[in-house]
Amino acid sequence: MHKPDSLALLLTLGAATLAGCATSSLDLAPPEPDRPWQPQTSARGEIVPGAASKPAPAGRPADYTLPINTALASVPQPAAVDASHDYLLAELIDLAQSTNPLTRIAWNDARNAALAAGIARSSYLPYISAAAMGGFQRGHSASPTTLGTLGVDASTHGAVSVLSLQWLLFDFGERANLVDATEQVSIAANIAFSAAHQKTIHEVSLAFYRYQAARTRAGTVQQAMRNADAVLAAANARYQRGIGTVVEVAQATQNRAQTNLAMVQAQGSETDAYLALVSAIGISPLSRPRIAAMPVRPFPPAVRASIEQIVESAIARRPDVLAAYAAERASQARVKAAQASFLPKVFLSAFTSYASGTSGITAIPPVGQQPPTVNLSGYRYGASVFLGVTVPIYDGGLRSAALAQARNDADSASARLTRAKEESVRQVVASQSALESSIAADEAARALASAAQTTYDAAFAAYRRGVGSVTEANLAQNQLLLARNAAADAYSGALAAAATLALATASIGPDR
Repeated sequence: MHKPDSLALLLTLGAATLAGCATSSLDLAPPEPDRPWQPQTSARGEIVPGAASKPAPAGRPADYTLPINTALASVPQPAAVDASHDYLLAELIDLAQSTNPLTRIAWNDARNAALAAGIARSSYLPYISAAAMGGFQRGHSASPTTLGTLGVDASTHGAVSVLSLQWLLFDFGERANLVDATEQVSIAANIAFSAAHQKTIHEVSLAFYRYQAARTRAGTVQQAMRNADAVLAAANARYQRGIGTVVEVAQATQNRAQTNLAMVQAQGSETDAYLALVSAIGISPLSRPRIAAMPVRPFPPAVRASIEQIVESAIARRPDVLAAYAAERASQARVKAAQASFLPKVFLSAFTSYASGTSGITAIPPVGQQPPTVNLSGYRYGASVFLGVTVPIYDGGLRSAALAQARNDADSASARLTRAKEESVRQVVASQSALESSIAADEAARALASAAQTTYDAAFAAYRRGVGSVTEANLAQNQLLLARNAAADAYSGALAAAATLALATASIGPDR
């Protein structure tokens, strides 16, 4: 009567112990929601699993800084650049394509997709496996006799080695369609690889144009500084000759201080633009490549081609459209493969075995992905070959659901292709419109800068001759600075718009 109670108590204690093992993992989390986590660390500062090493000190400001892992305290080696060479845009793009981590990730994705296609093609080959198993068997049998029950203990031992072959010979195109689907996915991955390079070219180009604009603004403000110095010198000269006033000198001094502030800000913007360019390339800022100056040149007439011609040439080679087309074909192949799963399959199965000892083994259990080997021959040496047909009859609707999913995916893939085409047209039209506006703004900014230069020259000359005011000279100098900066920004914006249109039309490259 006490044995069942003891067994129940033992089972209850065991269950409680197992439950405690699961909830004890809460010690790995921070103990409180409003106190810092104090992790356990190794001798090198590496955070290791475990409960908090010590509670956070009470009454002191919360410190949420983490320990220093000395194994990570190393700066990546800067990219090898020629410190005496001024890099052009094409050279920076080439450097980005070889060092940017995004292009390598896209390359690895394409390689994995190619390997997936190879895995699918391997389904045409036979599956051959070898297995060996040795063991010891012990049994007890009992039989009634006239003298009572007679018990016999028996033990055997032995080993079995098996070489088996399984080969799917015919499946009504199921494997062929699966291979076709994986090959289309590989094509899509290769297209994504090209798209990653196009995106890298675009990002480096935009960063390069922004840096050139920032560099131009820095040079413009230096010229403005010289102009402000000239106005201040003229004001001081007029004051010393008794024809100027203290107010004129103060206004000229204020104008120079404002120009100096603009110069500091322009230099900071140039530094920020340089770091953004280095980041777009994908190299360490410690590399410090020298950037060549970009000459100002007019835009070619090709950028003003008709929108219909641009759209027709773009829609057929944009990576997103090509990838969507490959995805649609892959989905259609999966539908055919799902339909073929309803049809019979012809297979070949063979094995040869060798048994030693006295044990009787009828099957070798499965290991991992290897199926079990059953119906082994009871002879010391044995071999069997079977040719058979398997016909699916009922699976609870599993294949029907898989076919419905494949058809839904194919319908979605077709819709994505239509959407990609529509989006490509929208992007091309928007990019073309932006380019036309940017070119017009560039032309207007150039005219404004030319007029502002004429105004400043006249205002400064008039002030030096005593027929103009210092206010007019300062105003003309500030307007000239703004006009030149606007011209630099407009030219950079037009180049960026041209690069964006090239990306939208999938014609972007280092030489465009």
